Amino acid sequence: MSVSTQSLRRKIDSAGNLQAVVRTMKALAASSIGQYEQSVRALADYQDTIELGLGACLRAASLSPVHPSRKVSAKRVIGAVILGSDQGLVGQFNDQVADYALEALAAVPGTPRVWAVGERVQVRLLDAGLTPVACLPVPTSVQAVTPLVGQILLETEAREAGVELAELHLFYNRPGNAAAYAPYGLCLLPLDEVWRQQRTETAWPTKLLPEIFGDGTATLGALIREYLFVCLFRACAESLASENASRLAAMQRAERNIDELLERLNNRFHQLRQSGIDEELSDVTAGFEALTAAQ
Repeated sequence: MSVSTQSLRRKIDSAGNLQAVVRTMKALAASSIGQYEQSVRALADYQDTIELGLGACLRAASLSPVHPSRKVSAKRVIGAVILGSDQGLVGQFNDQVADYALEALAAVPGTPRVWAVGERVQVRLLDAGLTPVACLPVPTSVQAVTPLVGQILLETEAREAGVELAELHLFYNRPGNAAAYAPYGLCLLPLDEVWRQQRTETAWPTKLLPEIFGDGTATLGALIREYLFVCLFRACAESLASENASRLAAMQRAERNIDELLERLNNRFHQLRQSGIDEELSDVTAGFEALTAAQ
């Protein structure tokens, strides 16, 4: 009996230690979600300003280039940035965004040229037969998002012999209403015609109308680059918030399973302990009765 109770006690202690780790991971995930959501809200005003500037440039100059520094390529190449995760314990997070991106890219004519953000989504893409040209690390904090966005812009704008991107797409998981997250796709370039029309028709918020100095094309190009930066930053922050939401849900499930396991182990431990006590009492009673009968 002593061996059984000792074994159960070790299992109970191990489960308790694991429960403490799970609770710590839950707290970290919940804290990270709040930070990334706050960064998205803080970016909203800057995004509105950039879009107002784009609308003003399009109205004033009547220009609508896809990208001021890009040329039409004879070979149609479709660029795509797919945001995933480096770490596990996120359920179907990487599988969902990878499947969504593969399906969307299959419907676009051209040769896909993919940049993966996260080792685990890269593995999923490789399993599907699509080899990314580069795998970038997932940022671990809000401060690390800006360097990643800059690296993505450099990677996608780097020119190679005979390679020009006809389109640039972005795929990531973003927080949803009913579910914790849902895969989402966005065509960054060329600028959507409906989106451009909406920006052009947006009224300037003050009576002082904007005035563009210098080359309107250069100004428009600079605003487009800032727009790309804002879109990528927002996508990275929302992807990280979704990743932590998925990890939080996984930790909540793990905590429930550990609670159930601890309840079973404790019940079994108390049963064995009570059984041992009953056996000892029975032995004491039998000995006492034997001594009384002998006298």
